[in-house]
Amino acid sequence: MAAYKPVVVQAFPKLGEKITQDTLYWRGYKTPVQIKEFGAVNKIHFSPVLPYNYAVTASSRIHIYGRYSQEPIKTFSRFKDAAYCATYRDDGNLLVAGSEEGSIRLFDVSGRAPLRQFDGPTKAVHVVGFLSDKYRIFSGGDDYSSSLWDIPNGTEIISYSEHTDYVRCGCASKVNADVFITGSYDHTVKLFDARTKSSVMTIEHGHPVESVLLFQSGGLLVSAGGRYVKVWDILKGGQLLVSLKNHHKTVTCLCLNSSGQRLLSGSLDRHVKIYSTTSYKVVHSFNYATSILSLALSPEDETIVVGMTNGVLNVKHRKPEERKEESQKKRQPAYRTYVKGRTYMPKQEDFCVSKPIKRVLRKYDKLLKSFQSSKALDAVLEPPIRLHTPEVTVAVMQELHRRGTLRSALAGRDEKQINLLLTFVARRVIEPRFTPVLITVADMIADIYQPVVGQSAIVDRQFLKLQEAIGKEIDYQEELLEVLGMMDTLFATFTEKSAAYPEENKSNGLTETVETNRNN
Repeated sequence: MAAYKPVVVQAFPKLGEKITQDTLYWRGYKTPVQIKEFGAVNKIHFSPVLPYNYAVTASSRIHIYGRYSQEPIKTFSRFKDAAYCATYRDDGNLLVAGSEEGSIRLFDVSGRAPLRQFDGPTKAVHVVGFLSDKYRIFSGGDDYSSSLWDIPNGTEIISYSEHTDYVRCGCASKVNADVFITGSYDHTVKLFDARTKSSVMTIEHGHPVESVLLFQSGGLLVSAGGRYVKVWDILKGGQLLVSLKNHHKTVTCLCLNSSGQRLLSGSLDRHVKIYSTTSYKVVHSFNYATSILSLALSPEDETIVVGMTNGVLNVKHRKPEERKEESQKKRQPAYRTYVKGRTYMPKQEDFCVSKPIKRVLRKYDKLLKSFQSSKALDAVLEPPIRLHTPEVTVAVMQELHRRGTLRSALAGRDEKQINLLLTFVARRVIEPRFTPVLITVADMIADIYQPVVGQSAIVDRQFLKLQEAIGKEIDYQEELLEVLGMMDTLFATFTEKSAAYPEENKSNGLTETVETNRNN
């Protein structure tokens, strides 16, 4: 008896992933470290100075982590309720944070008790930050106000009440010490100058604004809200340069890399997108387990930290390059050992001993070997195979048809199994690689279960979907044939014209030759 031959699954070419310099650069991070916080992480901010510690704001605490530490090296917990937006000053010595009770607290990084507490806002303060002169603080909160505070005196300098909804984001200009920007749920971004009593510019984003960011030059502003990331030219009065819509859910945070040539955006759709700041096209993306609330990138892009809604902090460190070279040098002797004798050619008097290869059959092959056609078809209709490797399902159907047992395998099924079969056929029948086999399967299903049509609403619905899918594909093919006919006509016209030009030139040459001979 001949040995059983496994089902041959036809291999189809796949589009290879385009490997770019950005892909190699952003893939150069180690396996992420997961740190569990007490609540949703609403802000992550790196210290601008060495050793580049970062502050994580979650629940009623602010944790300071070292770059490589998995436990906080310092904790600020003097908050009665939730803390918000802990931000370092440019020298890395001070840290400011807002709170749910409406107060703003200023901490010395080397101490624990707050140096200053600014009271005045009547509701939660979600946005705080330092102006570039290092002696003033801006804030924004749920009382719709934006304020400036003086650090040495501990007093409020000025308050703006121009927003008509919660103020949830803001940033300060690095170029001008009097300029800061706030974004609000009233769909606007406002630019304030501390020397004036009102805002100097208002930009309409079109959605509740979740994050704003200024480029290092101070001339370009990025706003995020809804599914949109928009770039504005401040020097041209707030002119919209580009609107990006690459996320499927609300964009919650923005970040620039150390060179300013890449823009990062995090979203509730669990993705971080990386854009080129010259073309504003997505050059890479990261996928995370849950929705993203905050994002930070360390100086020199050495560490990426992402905070999520479930309180998990995801930390990725860049792989060192020197260790790669060392490991490659160590592996060289082992490689020579393994390839030793590989190129040896046996002589005529040598006796070759072949090692028997044990072939492991898959579940559907075992069932086909024992002639259990119906169970083999059930095996390849399981979700992992049906969804991820449909070519295996189609290959088994083709094998059953070759054996003449496909009809018996399709027959005798209940409502749920018929629904599963029709769903698969309706979804994959329009793919050219599967069409020849699945058309046969669809004909058999319709022939077998025609007497029970009308008895099940679910099965009837799937038959209608199959009819609709095939009808659309036929219309599409007819349109393609029309286009192909037009192109054939155009190509034929071009061919006739190109063939006519040499004949004309040839006839002109003959005429000239005859006339010359007559004259002679």
